[in-house]
Order: sequence, then structure tokens, then C-alpha cells
Amino acid sequence: MQYRKFGSTGVEVSALGFGCMRLPILEDGHIDEEKAISMIRHAIDSGVNYVDTAYPYHQGTSEYVVGKALKDGYREKTYLADKLPVWLLESEEDFDKYLDEQLKKLDTDHIDFYLLHALSRERFEEKVKKFNVTKKLEQAKKAGKIRYIGFSFHDSLDVFKEIVDYYEGWDFCQIQYNYINLNYQAGTEGLKYAASRGLGVVVMEPLLGGKLANLADHVAEKFPKDKSQVEYALDFIWDQPEVSLLLSGMTQPEQVTDNLLYAGRSHVGMVTEEDRKVYVAAKEIFDKMALVSCTKCAYCMPCPFGLNIPELFAAYNMTASHGMAKAKEAYAALETKAEACQACHHCEKECPQHIKISEIMPKIVKTFA
Repeated sequence: MQYRKFGSTGVEVSALGFGCMRLPILEDGHIDEEKAISMIRHAIDSGVNYVDTAYPYHQGTSEYVVGKALKDGYREKTYLADKLPVWLLESEEDFDKYLDEQLKKLDTDHIDFYLLHALSRERFEEKVKKFNVTKKLEQAKKAGKIRYIGFSFHDSLDVFKEIVDYYEGWDFCQIQYNYINLNYQAGTEGLKYAASRGLGVVVMEPLLGGKLANLADHVAEKFPKDKSQVEYALDFIWDQPEVSLLLSGMTQPEQVTDNLLYAGRSHVGMVTEEDRKVYVAAKEIFDKMALVSCTKCAYCMPCPFGLNIPELFAAYNMTASHGMAKAKEAYAALETKAEACQACHHCEKECPQHIKISEIMPKIVKTFA
């Protein structure tokens, strides 16, 4: 495992972090605890020292499973990251309520890296500022409940800079970044901006919700066959000195094994000039195919009308990337079709990509009619 400096904290973190939003699940939809715990522990045994979860992951059960995985001495080997569900705050006191609940679910007395989850301008103004959340963070740090203070982010670059500059106590941030999202949300400029201010930078969605691991043939052919599509995507991020670590949401043991291998080869400056041309060419084609910028984070779920929104978007995107035949096959396999959408807008309030879901569903209906 390779290790990198985490901003100005003095901490060194593994180049690969284990993201616990996409743990393996059983047929009934619950986490396959035995498999998930085995995967997390294998990663830690192999040098991964950063494990990331959040309050809403797996309908609130990810924290419990992470807590179990870190028993038997694994907690002492690991920096644990968790996130405050900022959108649920209705008072200053709610901060303590949720933090204490998370500590209990994780069965630990402290969280090493505590983030304000998925900040946008609205959440920053209506929750963080309104309820003095930075003050609450400092109190929690003083009490030993958390060690380092950060935020994850989903909004525009100007909002990102404003949040970075608002509070001097930030130790780190977490942004969506990959070779497609160079100018999306915080983007490359935001990455460099945060690092220049001494913040550690955690990268999420390095594979864009799996899209960069399963490229359409006419995108994949741009890449040499010496490495997998996944390794090319991860190398792009590890190449950059401003990145502290990347998070991978691993669902299968084989993904853990592969990512550990890739992380072991990672270093700053690993991308060649020829590689850079390949990334540019792939991005140009990919951007033309991207109908919906869904990353399958599933924050929009569950839908009260039974729609599997991420899979509906995946089928719709396939019409541009993989052709209508494969797209229709994927769409037909879905139990509830797009016409079931009642435009209640519940999902849109939760979507970190700010997708106008209710406006896209009629387009999907028309496409597959």
C-alpha cells in the first residue's frame, strides 16, 4: 500500500479508502454482513487505513456493519470517517443527537474524520450557518468525539470556494472527481484551491458510479489494453499531488483485490503525456453520450412509487452508449417503469447531482414507448 499526506493534519492515509455506500447485499436488500465484514477486514489487512461511511448509507445500516467490521482490533488500525446528515438538522441540539447516535451505531468513542454531508449553498445557508454547526464541530472536537473536521460537497465551484474560505477550522474536504468531471462541481480548480489552503482532499466517485468501469466499446477502444478501464480511471486521480486519497465503493471481493493491486502501483506523476491524450479523447466521446449525470448513489431512493431511479437512468443512458437493443433489454428487466413517476419531487430534493428527475421520466417513457 502507498500512503499520502492528508493535508496539514500530519496524518498519512492509504491511497485507497474503503467507501461503505455500496456494500454487498442479499436478495432481501439487506447488507450481506459476513461478506462485507470480510471485505473490509481484508482491505485493512492489506494496508487500507481509511474507512468511510455515512448516516443514510444502506438505509441507515452501513454504520452498524462498519462498527462490527472494526471489532477485534481493526478499529485501532483504521481512521474512521463518518458524516453528519446536515439536511435533518432542525436545531443546534440536533447536532449532538445525530453525532451521539452515530457513535453508538459504530460502537466507538470517537470518529477520526467527521464531515458535514453533501453541502450545497442551500444546506450551507439554511443549516450550517443557521444552527452554528462549525461551533458545534469545535465543541465535539474539544470533547474528543471527533478528531478532524471536514465536509463533502455537491454544488458549483463558487459555492465550494465560499465554503472553504468561510471557516478556518476545516481539515479536509471530499469532492466528486474523475477524468470526466474536470469542470463539474468543485472540479480540478476546486481540488487545487482546497489543497493550496492545506486541506486534505478525499475524492469520491472516481469511477462515476461505475460508468468508467464499464465503458461503451467506442469509448473503451481509446484506451490501450495494458491496463483495465478501472485502473486507468484510478491512476488519473492518484497522479495528482493534491489528492490525499480516493474512495472506492466496493461491492465484490474481486474489486477489493484489484483495487489493492492498483493502489500498490500508484504514485504522483504516473500518467504519461500519451495517457493524457487518451483521457481527453475518452472524455470528448463520453460527454456526447451522457444523457443523465446519475452516479447511482441512490440518495433518491426509496421512491414512494416503486421506481428504481438509478437503474431507469442507467437504461436510458445505454440508448446513447450501448445502443437501443441493450437499453431496451435493461429497461424491460425493471419491474416498475418510468410512467409510474408522479412528479412528487421528493427524489429531486435529495439528488446531489441536482438532476430534474421528474422532467426526465417522461422522456424515458417516450424513448422506450
